[in-house]
Amino acid sequence: MVNQKGYELALKLMARASTPSGFVAAVEEHDNYKRVWTRDGVITSIAALLSGNKSLIATAKATIETIFNHQHESGFMPSSVSPSDGSVSFGGTSGRADNPSWAVIGLSAYTILTGDNSLWEKYVHQTGRCFSVMDAWEFNGKHLIYVPQSGDWADEYIQHGYVLFDQLLRLWALRLASTLSENKGWSEKALNISHAIQLNYWKSESQKQLYSPHLIHQLAAVSPHFWLMGFNPARVYHYFDLQANTFCLLLGVGNKEQTSNTIAYVKTLYNDNQDLIPSFHPTIEYSDADMQELKHNYAYSFRNKPGYFHNGGLWPVWNGWLAASLNHHQEYETALKITADIHRANSSGDLFNECLNGTNQSPCGIPNCTWSAAGAVIAEQAIKNDAFTKLFTFKFSGL
Repeated sequence: MVNQKGYELALKLMARASTPSGFVAAVEEHDNYKRVWTRDGVITSIAALLSGNKSLIATAKATIETIFNHQHESGFMPSSVSPSDGSVSFGGTSGRADNPSWAVIGLSAYTILTGDNSLWEKYVHQTGRCFSVMDAWEFNGKHLIYVPQSGDWADEYIQHGYVLFDQLLRLWALRLASTLSENKGWSEKALNISHAIQLNYWKSESQKQLYSPHLIHQLAAVSPHFWLMGFNPARVYHYFDLQANTFCLLLGVGNKEQTSNTIAYVKTLYNDNQDLIPSFHPTIEYSDADMQELKHNYAYSFRNKPGYFHNGGLWPVWNGWLAASLNHHQEYETALKITADIHRANSSGDLFNECLNGTNQSPCGIPNCTWSAAGAVIAEQAIKNDAFTKLFTFKFSGL
């Protein structure tokens, strides 16, 4: 254990966030956080399942039930559900394209890690509806979903289109579901998505099959050292996306050279910062053209100032997954350092803040944020618990 006290405080916060309906995103009401969110709830549930804490595992089960019990008739999943009155939100100005994947990931993780098939048997039909709606979101049958702006976790950032992180979540969901089902269509779809990712999201000298061939000229400004954040009909995003590159490492996407380059880039970025790694890098400055788009996309107030929130902010939850991925690739020293940094971040300010300022490491975002605690638990459990690898070990060798 890197930090026993920090780990126990994380579990206590998760317990405080437990309701009969599941985990709420934060223990205090602020900007609608005191609700059961599909994304936050599943990540916290995975941390709970890995912890072995029976009470938290019961809340994880309730979280998954709440999510699936409020699935839209069209197949997409709730953005959040109120534990007080059961009211459901499916998103604001935009729906959440990552939620069907997160829902299936949560259901599958619960089934695999507990050995309890009751929820899987109850919701397997609805799992199929999650995959069906994502098939429709391809719009063209080419294996990549089109994500609207504000359509995933970074809902106040600039990205939209064929965002890599959302493709990876769908791939993970299909792989997990395929370990629990004999549905050949799901395993075949996973292979097709994996192939599409490998063709389109790494800068290559022979990139002749890019999804949008007219964008090839933009690759000159893209780094060859990490996976592309994404693209849309008008542009390729040149930013480093921590979440996408982390899950490429966890899911084994790419060849040995790509994996080695990604790890080397992450370690360089960590050594430069000597702290948590920002979710998106480099930071968009006021003088940058992308700031014009960034500053108009917010729900309550503009938070994406340089170094803040999605724009260069440091998120314990995603760094927890990063530490897990580095441990997965036997980069133990860096994984341990990042885990220690997560505990330090969670102990600052009002405790368990949603994120920290990437410029001065001061706490920002919502305090007592449940998935910041989950990030610490996931990082610690990945180091010491073999159960973590079950989430990235798949039934079909081709996956």
